[in-house]
Amino acid sequence: MRYLTAITVLLLALFVAGCGNTTGERTLSGAGVGAAVGGVGSAVAGGDPATGAAVGGAVGGATGALTDEDDIDLGDAID
Repeated sequence: MRYLTAITVLLLALFVAGCGNTTGERTLSGAGVGAAVGGVGSAVAGGDPATGAAVGGAVGGATGALTDEDDIDLGDAID
């Protein structure tokens, strides 16, 4: 059951990861995705989910803030 929850959260995080046209939106979505992935990854690995979520959220938020819209445009990669 724990792995099913982890997979579900990771899939939802992937859907959220594509959100964000402005720097603020990318920062928030990056922080949300990072927190989800960090928390679940830490729980699956046997660590503290709160610490994993905090670290993941910080890294994801920073990554979102440091990217611009052209850095994450996957439309060209798919075409």
